Amino acid sequence: MTSIQTKIRNIRNAQGFTQENMADALGISQRQYGRLENGESELTLQYIEKICNELKINPSELFANDIKQENTNQSGGFANSAYLIINEFSEKLVEQYEMRLKDKDNEISFLRKFIEDK
Repeated sequence: MTSIQTKIRNIRNAQGFTQENMADALGISQRQYGRLENGESELTLQYIEKICNELKINPSELFANDIKQENTNQSGGFANSAYLIINEFSEKLVEQYEMRLKDKDNEISFLRKFIEDK
């Protein structure tokens, strides 16, 4: 399965947009956009919506190949496949939030230690 970030990058490149163009459209820095596209930052539904608007694509296009692949591999039809893809996407978001929470906890521990050492 191709990641959503990879699909976004491929569509962006095919349409001749740079990361800087996309960052401007989203109102973020090019560095932050690059992190979104590389999976280093959370790709929220709001970002997906803005990206799709800028690229003039329907969000379902980001899932289209996966839906077709799931339909050929599983019974249950389109609804089941769409559910599986949305569920997988939700799991990835949860993983990203868990990583961010862990980073937050590490930062808090570091700052507490720093304050205690003063």
